[in-house]
Amino acid sequence: MRSCLISSIALLCVSLGAVAQTPTKVGVISVQGAIVSTKDGQKASQEWETKFGPKKKEFQTRESELAQLSDQLNKGGSVMAEDKRAQLAREIDEKKKRLDRDMQDAQEDFQAEQQKLFSSVGQRMLAVIEKYAKDNGYSIIMDVSPQNTPVLYVATGIDITQEIVGLYDKTTANGGPISTMPTKAPAPAKIPGTAK
Repeated sequence: MRSCLISSIALLCVSLGAVAQTPTKVGVISVQGAIVSTKDGQKASQEWETKFGPKKKEFQTRESELAQLSDQLNKGGSVMAEDKRAQLAREIDEKKKRLDRDMQDAQEDFQAEQQKLFSSVGQRMLAVIEKYAKDNGYSIIMDVSPQNTPVLYVATGIDITQEIVGLYDKTTANGGPISTMPTKAPAPAKIPGTAK
């Protein structure tokens, strides 16, 4: 009985040792960076620039105008007549409120467009990542795109972002694979160049 128990313990130790020696291959990817680096992502970026570029310039012009009016109020407010100063303050307030509303509307439009891209490209991207992981023996692939990611350090050798971008562009040229897994959309980005 004792020798049977010792044999069982020895066998268990050997099998645990074999499991412990099996290396776990880990990779990291910036899914958000990968998506915008693909041909589909670059095309969408150009479409965004065409659609949102004029709005961005308009907002910058309006912000500049507001800054000039505020500067005028700050520098000349003490020598202005009370009614002129109050009128200028109201004008600044109204323009700022209108600008804030318009920027919020544009931000919502931008986020909706971004969500569309991440939804369609994201599903295909997940299918590519899953195939790449299985073909290359990865146990874990972590997305380091979110700002609140718990990853504090990544060795450059385990970042697979560029390989996934290349594989995505190669395999999705004709509509490519689509995953049935749900996509986790990244945090919405802000319209570049706006103060909001």
